[in-house]
Amino acid sequence: MARAIPTIPRKSASQERSRATVEALLDATARVLTRVGYDRASTNRIAVTAGVSVGSLYQYFPNKEALVAALVARHNREILQLVRDALEEVASLDLPTAVRAMVAAALDAHLVDPTLHRIFAEQVPRMGQLAEIEALERETFQLVRTYLEKRRREISTKDLDAATSILVTTVEALTHQFVINKPDAHGDRDRFIDEVTRLLVGYLMPRRTAKRVK
Repeated sequence: MARAIPTIPRKSASQERSRATVEALLDATARVLTRVGYDRASTNRIAVTAGVSVGSLYQYFPNKEALVAALVARHNREILQLVRDALEEVASLDLPTAVRAMVAAALDAHLVDPTLHRIFAEQVPRMGQLAEIEALERETFQLVRTYLEKRRREISTKDLDAATSILVTTVEALTHQFVINKPDAHGDRDRFIDEVTRLLVGYLMPRRTAKRVK
């Protein structure tokens, strides 16, 4: 059995200077992945791009895999924050409006750097124990479920856990597919959001309500 590759940082960045170094390393990791891909990325390349010594890099991260795992986690945190902000803005509005806002937030987050997103999806293996990423996924689920709970009377399905899972998984899968296959298709953004919103609202709400989505 292959030994699991450690992906846990060596130490947390508690001081401002340390946090700045970690952010510089993650930014450099993103640039290196975009430039040469996952297989050719190395700690030496990343350290040079970040403008730090490889020894400084190893103070925080044991290997390339740990850097990439931290970068993926940061990416997911940014997406989660955008979804949270979107739902907070429409918390008192109707379900179709909220679903559209969530889809738009997820899509726009992935369109910031579609090349990097494609590398995450196609090249980066699932490495070791990505506990933080799994925690973020659970937080996303809970965030969406809390909103659906407030709109329970508008939703036709009785199983909100299943409805939440279907909604979150569908948005994630379709957004991935759109960004990977059409990274430059910003002109198709609104049409994509409309179609995914129609799909999800048609599932969540009675048919007569879903017909109102345009």
